[in-house]
Amino acid sequence: MFFLSIFAVGCSSNIQTKDSLPFIDVRKQYPEKEIILTDIADITYLHLNTDKDEYLYKGWIHSVTKNTIVVYDNSSGSILFFSKDGNPKSKFNHYGQGPREYTNKNMFIRIIYDEEKDDVYVCDVSVILIYSSTGEYKRKITLPENVEAYTTIDFDEKSFFVNSIPRVNAWSLAYWDGDSDLIPSSFFTTFYKISKSEGTVLDSLQLPGNVMELYFKDENGYTTTFGNYTRIIQGSDGLFLCNPEKDTIFLYAKDKSLTPVFYKIPPIRETKPKSVIDNWYKIGGYRFFMVITFERDLMHNSTFTIVYYVLEEETNKIFRQKIVSLDYKDKEFTLGPGMIHKSNINNGTFFELDLIELKQAYRENKLNGQLKSLVVTLNEFKDNNVFMLVNFK
Repeated sequence: MFFLSIFAVGCSSNIQTKDSLPFIDVRKQYPEKEIILTDIADITYLHLNTDKDEYLYKGWIHSVTKNTIVVYDNSSGSILFFSKDGNPKSKFNHYGQGPREYTNKNMFIRIIYDEEKDDVYVCDVSVILIYSSTGEYKRKITLPENVEAYTTIDFDEKSFFVNSIPRVNAWSLAYWDGDSDLIPSSFFTTFYKISKSEGTVLDSLQLPGNVMELYFKDENGYTTTFGNYTRIIQGSDGLFLCNPEKDTIFLYAKDKSLTPVFYKIPPIRETKPKSVIDNWYKIGGYRFFMVITFERDLMHNSTFTIVYYVLEEETNKIFRQKIVSLDYKDKEFTLGPGMIHKSNINNGTFFELDLIELKQAYRENKLNGQLKSLVVTLNEFKDNNVFMLVNFK
């Protein structure tokens, strides 16, 4: 197990320099910055072949390797494998309640594919099941108590990084007087490095204790989470760890030091409506991140607003994102850490482009290049949507 003292060392060494760190003031209005996707990434358009009915799906890409694209079908629980040119390769379905089956059939499931070993890691709440790409069961990893696999990062050849999911403190619920949006408690965000072969804990790390959990009681009296946060992002210098309860993003470096690199003001306890920062992702000279704001009206209806930002490293200035593509006129994109994390694509991500919208854009002469050439060949009533694969430079 890792040492809590590492945080104390990392934190104490940065206290005096925090004023020099970049930060966002959520009370301010920031200008837009237009970024052309091809300036920061190489773009490929892909349509997954649907000539065979058994390879039709309603879902999204989970993993992209050198030769393979892995898709999860939300409707059936099937895992589908396609070649990089979009042709079907193999498929299997082990959704069920058995000891060798995954029980989760929704958006929270995570799939990581090691093509060299032909290991398909299906992250299913408290366990990670390993199959071959043809569905042969290999083994199972049982995660430590109170650790869930929704935020699983493929760290290296031998290990994953996962984090514990915050749980509402029953005592704080029982004695909460309801005068605030949030529920106070003492809570630690804990990260675990898990062996891929044995499932044992190789290291653990705790971010600083919080004065509150990001939970609240909704209009029906139920306790629910403030939002979904991307607490782990893999970067070239290590892992970016997000602690929205403390308004801070940390870098967990390869030498195991922990250093704050970005923060938000005012603190969450001092603002209403409540706003939190999500993690960020480094692309070239930019850091892409977002701010989530929770509001409740007089009828106690809850709304969440997300604003996407970019930090320009050269100037240390913050802008609202306006990301565009030269191939798709009048279409804007956003880059958030959640989509980077969920895609499990090395140094990249993807966007799913609605085929009906693409056909309309084609008729309005808004498409160019490879995207236009592909859309011409597709039927919006029979074919699946188009994926735009983004490989960052």
